[in-house]
Amino acid sequence: MKIQQSAEDYLETMLILEEKYGYIRSIDIAKHLGVTKPSVSYAVKRLKESGYINMEANGPITLAPPGRRIATRIYERHKALRSFLELLGVDPETAEEDACKIEHVISHDTYVAICKHVNQYSDIKIDSFEDE
Repeated sequence: MKIQQSAEDYLETMLILEEKYGYIRSIDIAKHLGVTKPSVSYAVKRLKESGYINMEANGPITLAPPGRRIATRIYERHKALRSFLELLGVDPETAEEDACKIEHVISHDTYVAICKHVNQYSDIKIDSFEDE
């Protein structure tokens, strides 16, 4: 199922926050993405209606299995692309920003080729790139 880039960004952010803090809060999502709390509320509502997240009234946000799959795929792409760009000599801050943009639009074939290149020419090993 194809979802919008903004939804992918929200799901990826939720996964990052869950890994960092052990929980997901709307306020942390807003800070991480640099958006307003009402924007997060709207996105959370839509993601819940679509079955990507679970959230009880005033409770913590959790990733539902479909949301976790999307978040993991996007985050893995992000890390691989950032590593690739850094291998090319791009400074880490720019590599981070560019990886955020590229992760949503790159074809699977190009992504696989980049991952194979990173695996061949660096100490970084990417193993989850062919099961999309």
